[in-house]
Amino acid sequence: MTFVVVQNSNNDTMTRRELHQAWGTQKEKLKLKFAALTDTDLLYPEGMETEMISKLALKLGKTKEEVYQIIKAI
Repeated sequence: MTFVVVQNSNNDTMTRRELHQAWGTQKEKLKLKFAALTDTDLLYPEGMETEMISKLALKLGKTKEEVYQIIKAI
């Protein structure tokens, strides 16, 4: 298992492992917070964090930084 770090420009970090392990709970909270999100929007293949965050940013009209902060806060 690799421990690659996902980091934004504010130097907030979380390992991909941390993100992946908590994703089941986080995606349900995201769907509650943003009704426009679907299960398909929240598919998270391991190793595809950057692509997923970019896709969510586009769907929500937010920056990748904002999406990262939302996920980290949940």
